[in-house]
Amino acid sequence: SGGSTGRPKIIVAAAPGLFDPAQPGARMQPDGAHLVPGPLYHNGPFVMSCQALFSGSHVVVMPRFDAEQTLALIARHHIDWVMMVPTMMHRIWRLGPEIRGKYDLSSLRVLLHLAAPCPAWLKEEWINWIGPQKIHELYAGTEGTGMTWIVGDEWLAHRGSVGRPQPGCEMIVVDGEGAPLPAGEVGEIYIRPASGQGSTYHYLGDQAKALEGGWESLGDMGYFDADGYLYLADRLTDMILSGGANIYPAEVEAAIDAHPAVRSSAVIGLPDDDMGNLVHAIVDCTAPIDEAALRATLADRLVKYKIPRSFEFVNTPLRDDAGKVRRKALREERLARMAPGAERT
Repeated sequence: SGGSTGRPKIIVAAAPGLFDPAQPGARMQPDGAHLVPGPLYHNGPFVMSCQALFSGSHVVVMPRFDAEQTLALIARHHIDWVMMVPTMMHRIWRLGPEIRGKYDLSSLRVLLHLAAPCPAWLKEEWINWIGPQKIHELYAGTEGTGMTWIVGDEWLAHRGSVGRPQPGCEMIVVDGEGAPLPAGEVGEIYIRPASGQGSTYHYLGDQAKALEGGWESLGDMGYFDADGYLYLADRLTDMILSGGANIYPAEVEAAIDAHPAVRSSAVIGLPDDDMGNLVHAIVDCTAPIDEAALRATLADRLVKYKIPRSFEFVNTPLRDDAGKVRRKALREERLARMAPGAERT
């Protein structure tokens, strides 16, 4: 796994090698139909497809994701369970109501999304389309130390949350010194099995980031609300420090992606002598975008210091097939171009 950091490592763990078929698998049914639109070499699609098979469902695997074909397969095979990343949801939504309306999705009981932040506006559109009880979200890592889960109606009451820790695990949010933070304050998220005995996995090629007591971090920032619901801010390594302010790329990307001509976006920090870093947005467009108009749109969604100082419009995918943005690689490419003597493209 490279996670969102891009640093390759092998995760040696008991799961998914150990699975109890007697345990209910995320509302999967013995006579169900499970669609796999993502690649099976990624942990999420692999684990969920195995659970579907062990639960007695039949599994339909797509060789490559295609937005309209996904809807067609749901209708044709009466799919009741599908897992997607937000990029897939975004591409399906961009098909427009005329194309989406051609397909009967009434068989669908669970659409689980994970792996990357889902813009709130996009999630609301899906909730309004197929119903809140069908939209589920999971936050976890390949490491298998714990997870959160939330259903659409809960999300509407706790907008933006990824849910509460599930039985079998504990989560805390800590400051830079490792001290627990109160509700509402952003810090680094640490997870441990409820037994308190620490993790059951180990890395090859990296070291786990750990605190005393069996707590380990996946590198994500976030906070809990007063009701115990977790909200993600961003990866600690992706956070942009500009003029002393913390800027989380995922928040800026969600605002940019709401533009109808945007297929996807990636936000990075580029060095600046005055501010430390300036926010730079790389935008994959389906049609030409007027930068001034985009800035005006963002002004309605973001405070001024979070609006990118510069935009770069491209026509190439910015996310991998797991729906993740490799910001480190994108930033390194831009830094190489900025280096003295580098060839300008």
